[in-house]
Amino acid sequence: MEKIKVAVNGYGVIGKRVADAVQMQEDMELSGVCDVVTDWRIQMAVLKKYPVFASDDIFKTKMNEAGINSSGTLNDLLASSDIIVDCTPKKIAAQNIELYKKLGKKFILQGGEKHEATGHSFSAENNYATAINLDATRVVSCNTTSIVRTLTALKNAGLLLKARGTLLRRATDPWESHLTGIMNTLVPEKDIPSHQGPDAQSVDPSFNVITSAVKVPETLSHLHYWNVQLTRKADKEEVLDAFNKSTRIAMIKYSDELAANNTVKELMLAIGRPYGDMYEVALWQDMLKVVGDEVFYAYLVDNQAIVIPETIDAIRALTGIEPDAEKSILKTNESLGVKQSFY
Repeated sequence: MEKIKVAVNGYGVIGKRVADAVQMQEDMELSGVCDVVTDWRIQMAVLKKYPVFASDDIFKTKMNEAGINSSGTLNDLLASSDIIVDCTPKKIAAQNIELYKKLGKKFILQGGEKHEATGHSFSAENNYATAINLDATRVVSCNTTSIVRTLTALKNAGLLLKARGTLLRRATDPWESHLTGIMNTLVPEKDIPSHQGPDAQSVDPSFNVITSAVKVPETLSHLHYWNVQLTRKADKEEVLDAFNKSTRIAMIKYSDELAANNTVKELMLAIGRPYGDMYEVALWQDMLKVVGDEVFYAYLVDNQAIVIPETIDAIRALTGIEPDAEKSILKTNESLGVKQSFY
């Protein structure tokens, strides 16, 4: 089998996880990772024997001076790749688009960029087919990914009418909480809807969804509360069955002492997930309540991990190596250990 050669530009929170995930796919090959740093982060790529590239000749010199054997520059990496996953910081990726287009390379952006940057936003269980053989797509943000997954499950069951959600957003990523974040306060986003609702509609315009968001002083994950009006009266088992049709929603229970995001993080570490990552939406089964034609539920979102399986599926869709969404999702789930029950 000829493997798709995948480049990763930006070896940070998302980039390092994408690179690891690519290495686990039978139909993909990591052609290299590119960055501008010379600290411990890129040294981890060296330890893993990933080909390391610098963004340009200036940073190549800095890497070489730091003892990092650079394989070349971003241009060299692109020349040996079929597709590039851009995981550089927000707004930097948009600046790289012109180069990718000039070289005729397919590319994937992350949710920090605007939908207009690619004209297509991706979530595997919702719109995989629309991304097949495109030149570019954008994997939507962690929060938006969770929204699309859960609402798609209800939509596919014919239950979704309209959705209203409140997001409790972590203040910053764990690795940089000593640099940024908030303490002893909550910061509500001044605009309603917050950007996640319209972002979900960039994947599926049929969603009647409004979100509001609050930044909270913690770093482990996001927590969502949802009130969804159904198309008709239903019972709890029917709603749970709809969620269980998604292979990327996992049920958790208060009764199992999984009552907060720190306990779920500990569970991920206990089952041996790399970095303690959770790729699934963790939805509290025993909190979910149905009242007539309304359902109320809450779930956790791992801000560092949930978009990784989506990115792998996006690679297959854009390159056309797997035209069947279910087959790609199954391959990705099996390679990463994505499951609907953690034990």
